[in-house]
Amino acid sequence: MYFDELPLADEVLDALWDMHFDECTPVQEHTIPVILEGRDVISCAQTGTGKTAAFILPLLTNLLYDNHDPNKLNAIIMAPTRELAQQIDQQMEGFGFYVPFSSVAIYGGNDSGAWGTQSTGLQKGADIVIATPGRLLSLMNIYNIDFSGVKYFILDEADRMLDMGFYDDIMAVVNRLPKDRQTIMFSATMPTNIRKMAKAIMNNPTEVQIAVSRPPESIRQQAVDIYEAQKTAFVVQKFRSSGEQELKKVIVFVGKKQGVKELTRALRANNIDARAMHSDLEQKERDEVMLDFRNNKVDVLVATDIVSRGIDVDDIPLVINYDVPRDAEDYVHRIGRTARAENKGEAITLVSPEDKHFFNKIERFLQKSIERLELPSSLGAAPDSSVCSLVADEPKRSSKHRKGGKPHWHNRKPKHNRPKAHKQ
Repeated sequence: MYFDELPLADEVLDALWDMHFDECTPVQEHTIPVILEGRDVISCAQTGTGKTAAFILPLLTNLLYDNHDPNKLNAIIMAPTRELAQQIDQQMEGFGFYVPFSSVAIYGGNDSGAWGTQSTGLQKGADIVIATPGRLLSLMNIYNIDFSGVKYFILDEADRMLDMGFYDDIMAVVNRLPKDRQTIMFSATMPTNIRKMAKAIMNNPTEVQIAVSRPPESIRQQAVDIYEAQKTAFVVQKFRSSGEQELKKVIVFVGKKQGVKELTRALRANNIDARAMHSDLEQKERDEVMLDFRNNKVDVLVATDIVSRGIDVDDIPLVINYDVPRDAEDYVHRIGRTARAENKGEAITLVSPEDKHFFNKIERFLQKSIERLELPSSLGAAPDSSVCSLVADEPKRSSKHRKGGKPHWHNRKPKHNRPKAHKQ
């Protein structure tokens, strides 16, 4: 389905045209029409499926067409992390380029100036608030914020918010909102606690289930059977043996932040330009690390799963899973950082005997055995590499465009004479 087949506002379609968005992803195709009808929605979809646009586009359209108080808060979008809140805010600016709505992003780890901007946006009634639960609750406890105009309440990555212990914070916000509102929830998984919360805060929601998609064939997936004590030496040797094609913009995922710190120190001790990304860093430090990484000033980013969701860097050639993710969804998120924007990429997972059970689960989800790399003999003997043979070819993904490369709305004439939206 193409975006102009949906009843989106012209201003929204104009922005999509400018950004070269033409064809809907499955989650957009199935979720946008239901949100436009004003019904509560709970959508099960992983990161990377286009879910942010799936709620921003109908939200902007509904705000253009409905009767709302322009001097009050109209919509609240909650996200589990600062990084995701920032990404949503960036996409809001793009998709909302031709609409006259203000937005403010609210998250912790900033300086005092950011606190002032955030509190002012809340008190003066920004149209759309994008917030992490903890920071929003902190501001609510200090300032007298009017939530009476909120008509739309959106929870992104709700399962992660509950895993991070934000249930009470979310409910504290919900209890301040009008009963007559549209509530939209996105979650990568649908455990019992999510269904319990949905029942408590939603009104007869429509459920949209989008299956977790397997990684694209443009990612060459490999694994090496290895003992825990050999992992750091393997990573060091990988960078040293890259030859003339120097490895840059590589992400190494480590399960725990202490492991991130230790591996970063080991890589730097071996003259490998590595920086760490984990939850102990202040927001300013995280922003600086990501900016340097994007601008090729850092060769290797060693990170916890804080980076596996919601970070847009298109030209990452290699992802290394230093530790095996505990479930298939996290594996897909991690390796999905490579092979973006029609590029090819490589993903290598280090599988210790202790983690083999988790990796077997990932292979069962993928319905195939991952190609095995030989452990370099210089690192010593490898563990037993025998694994069950698993099935099968991945289904071919449909191309983004129809044959000929042009969407059927290529003759659309956008209304570019609209004023730009004011953003706080």
